[in-house]
Amino acid sequence: MKRSLFFKTTVLGLGVAALAAISWAEGQTPALPRNPSSVITALSVLTVQIPDGAGAEILRHGQELMRAGDCVSCHMRKGGEPLSGGLGLKTPFGVIYSSNITPDPETGIGRWTPDQFYRAMHDGHGANGENLYPAFPYPWFRTMSRADDDALLAYIKTTPPVHYTPPANQLIFPLNFRSLVAGWNLLFLKTRSFASASEKSEVWNRGAYLVNGPGHCGACHTPKNAFGADQAGHEFRGAVIDNWTAPDLTGDIRTGLGAWSEGDISEYLKTGRNAHAGAGGAMADVVTYSTSLLTDADRTAIAVYLKSLPAGPSSQSAVAIDAASISRGHEIYSDACASCHLENGKGQPSLFPPLGNNAMVQQLDATGLEHLILAGTSIAATPSRPSPLSMPAFSWKLTDREIADVATYVRNSWGNRAPPLNPDDVAALRKQLDLQKPRRTDNSGDQD
Repeated sequence: MKRSLFFKTTVLGLGVAALAAISWAEGQTPALPRNPSSVITALSVLTVQIPDGAGAEILRHGQELMRAGDCVSCHMRKGGEPLSGGLGLKTPFGVIYSSNITPDPETGIGRWTPDQFYRAMHDGHGANGENLYPAFPYPWFRTMSRADDDALLAYIKTTPPVHYTPPANQLIFPLNFRSLVAGWNLLFLKTRSFASASEKSEVWNRGAYLVNGPGHCGACHTPKNAFGADQAGHEFRGAVIDNWTAPDLTGDIRTGLGAWSEGDISEYLKTGRNAHAGAGGAMADVVTYSTSLLTDADRTAIAVYLKSLPAGPSSQSAVAIDAASISRGHEIYSDACASCHLENGKGQPSLFPPLGNNAMVQQLDATGLEHLILAGTSIAATPSRPSPLSMPAFSWKLTDREIADVATYVRNSWGNRAPPLNPDDVAALRKQLDLQKPRRTDNSGDQD
């Protein structure tokens, strides 16, 4: 009896531990290479005109859901074909590779039945009943109806089949056993069937469905608990995903969307830029392969819903800022940043984002800003704004201390207020991203 209890306790413990790995990757949408041919091929799958005829409306609905669900961003590897998988999703416990969801009968889902597809989308079970890791965001997709799932599968089966087998996942023992996912599901998988709120408008309800269902926005923008599940009561308050910050989407005036209008949000989703920000990092691909291809009505619905999210209790408190760090940061900013963002931080809206009262800059966790300065990024390319403007990388030029100083300066100028950065944190992220160091010493005399 003791042995049985020990076994059950151990299995449950391993299952709970597993969620930190399998759920951590849920919201990841890694930035894809800006290869023009790859972008064009992917967009052709998402925008092909479906001729009138039997089943046309179902196929069009399925295509709309593929756009809303941002399927391409995760199911296309560097140099690969759309939906063929093989993109490595990094977790603290190894790499999970996205699956091939093309209609290839051998390596894809060409032989899947609607029942099998529904179980995958709703319960996280594969064709043979095996547990799928929630890096595939079925906890959100289960909000979708059976008719939605059937339409999405029908459309997928019209896309070009690709014969390709993604690499095997590289997870540490015992997380490489899929059966442990059952423990995570038992503890954290919620019933998410969508029900309209009668007291809300039709537009609001449409936005709620898109955000909490196919769009699975909370997968990135909700902080996780120690087990990788959403923190209850902290929905959409921002999180760190794959060394980027998915910012607060609530009405917080400093770190969220409190200063944005519904029109600002819609413009950002359509063009990848507005008067407040530009979509870089992982969000660039979400805009390119998903939100820019939605209808104006759906983007408006998302904006209406997001603007209804109340701000949580402020997590920002008074912070002590070293005057010397601010002074050094100001000098670096004038030299390296002011040419685009201007000396007064006002930037050039829709080209180079203003930095004053900037929500992303003021996130409590500055990982995203550190990543941006170290590695740079490209702003989303969209049909209405096809030029992917770029922020250059400064890892080759600035030391860890200099990056910490300039980021601290930006986070505490022009109305901004946020904690200072530590050079050690910058050094750790530089190592994580495998970026070069400047071949010189910083002001302290330490080699950086």
